[in-house]
Amino acid sequence: MNYFPIFIDIAKKPCLVVGGGDIAFRKIKLLLKANAQIICVAPKFCVGILELSECKKITLLAKDFAPSDIQKQVLIISATNDSALNSKVSELAKCANIAVNVVDSPDLCSFVMPSIVDRSPIVIAISSAGKAPVLARLIRAKLESTIPNAYGKLATLAGNFRAQVKAKFSNIEDRRYFWERAFSGVVAEKVFAGKIDEAQADLQAQLDSSTDSDIGEVYLVGGGPGDPDLLTFKALRLMQQADVILYDRLVSTEVMELVRRDAELIYVGKERDNHSVPQDGINQLLVDLAKQGRRVCRLKGGDPFIFGRGGEEIETLAENNIPFQVVPGITAASGCSTYSGIPLTHRDYSQSCRFVTGHLKDGSMNLPWSELAAPQQTIVFYMALNGAKYLSEQLIAYGMRADMPVALVEKGTTKDHKVHTTTLLELPNLVANETIHAPTLIIVGEVVKLREKLNWFENKK
Repeated sequence: MNYFPIFIDIAKKPCLVVGGGDIAFRKIKLLLKANAQIICVAPKFCVGILELSECKKITLLAKDFAPSDIQKQVLIISATNDSALNSKVSELAKCANIAVNVVDSPDLCSFVMPSIVDRSPIVIAISSAGKAPVLARLIRAKLESTIPNAYGKLATLAGNFRAQVKAKFSNIEDRRYFWERAFSGVVAEKVFAGKIDEAQADLQAQLDSSTDSDIGEVYLVGGGPGDPDLLTFKALRLMQQADVILYDRLVSTEVMELVRRDAELIYVGKERDNHSVPQDGINQLLVDLAKQGRRVCRLKGGDPFIFGRGGEEIETLAENNIPFQVVPGITAASGCSTYSGIPLTHRDYSQSCRFVTGHLKDGSMNLPWSELAAPQQTIVFYMALNGAKYLSEQLIAYGMRADMPVALVEKGTTKDHKVHTTTLLELPNLVANETIHAPTLIIVGEVVKLREKLNWFENKK
C-alpha cells in the first residue's frame, strides 16, 4: 500500500483550508460533514464559501496566506492554482507535523482525500493513491448504487444494542454469529424497508430469547425478462442472501449466475401440460422451508404479480403467518418490447396497452375479444404461442384489421433475443412454418410498425 487507510476524528477540531475557489469550497463541505472547525484563508472567496461564512459555519481570513496561519491544526488542505504557494504550504505543514493535502499534487501530500461512500456511521473510502482519481470516483459510483442508504440506520441500531450483546455473549464467536444473523436476516430487511421500530423489537426479542426464531422469511423476487442488468438492486441483494432459491424456467441462466453460490437450488418450473411441481406444492414448499427458519427466495421471470402467480403464493404465506417481501421486476411486455424497438404506447398509434394471458387456469382462451379488438391500443399476449391461430381468428372475427402488424418476441432481452414480424392474418402461418421457441411474447398493434426505426437493441449488437 502506498497509503495506510485511516479515519481521523476531526469533530470540533481546527482545520485550515488555503484557497477560496470552487475546489476549496468542495473540500470545505466534506470537512463540515465531519463537524470540523474550519478556517479558510484567501484574498477572495467564491459565493459558496461566503454563504457558509454568513451562516457562521466557517471562519474566513481575507488575506494572502502567511506561515503564521499554521497553528495547531489537525489537518491542512491547500486548494489554490498557485503551485509555489501550494509547495510552501506543504513544506510548512510537514515541518509542523500536521497532515496536509494539496489538491491534484500527490507528491506534496502526506494524506490523500479519498472518494467517499457515506452511509454514516458506515463510511467507505476509495483511494487510487492520487494516480487515477476519476477511476476512484467511478468505483464509488458503483458502490453507491449497490449499498442502500439504510445501512447507516442498521449500523446505528446495532450500536444501540452493542453493550447488551457484549454482556450476554462473553465469547466473541457467539457475538459474531448473533450479529451475522441480525445483519443478514429479518432485522436487516425491516430496517431496509423503513420499519425501524419493528426491527428494534425483533432484535430485542432475538437477544432476550434463549433460542433462535424458528420462522424464516420468503422473498418473492421478480427476475425480469432475462437480461441480468435489468434486475433491481433489492432483487440482487435478496438473491445473494437467501438460503434456498426456488426458480422457474423463465429465469435466465445469466440471472441464476447471480444467486448466492452456496444456496440450495430447487427447480419448480412449469411448462404447458408439464408442471415439475404443482402450484399448490410450491405454495406449501415455501411455507415448509420458512418454518425451518430458512430465508427463501422465490425467483420468478418477469414480475411476480403479472401472470406470475405471486398473489396465490403470498395468500398461502399470509394464512400461515410467514413473513414475506415482494420485489417487483421488469415484466416481459416492457422488457421485450423495449429491446425490440416497439413502444407500447405512442400518441399517433396507441393510447392504451393491455396485458393478456393466453392460457387461463382452466386451459381455455376465453377472453373479452370485442374489447381487445378495439382500435388505438396495443395488446401483449403472454403464453399464447400455442393459441396463436385462435387469437388471430377471434380478433379478426371481432373486427380487427387482418393486416394489423404483429410481432413475436422470442427469448426477449437475452443473447438469443429474436423478433418475428407479420400481420394478424398471417400469424398462424408464421407460427406453423417457423421454429419459434418459448418463451415468446406476442405484440399486436400499430406500434409494431415503429420497430425498424427504433430498434436500438439489435442495432447495437
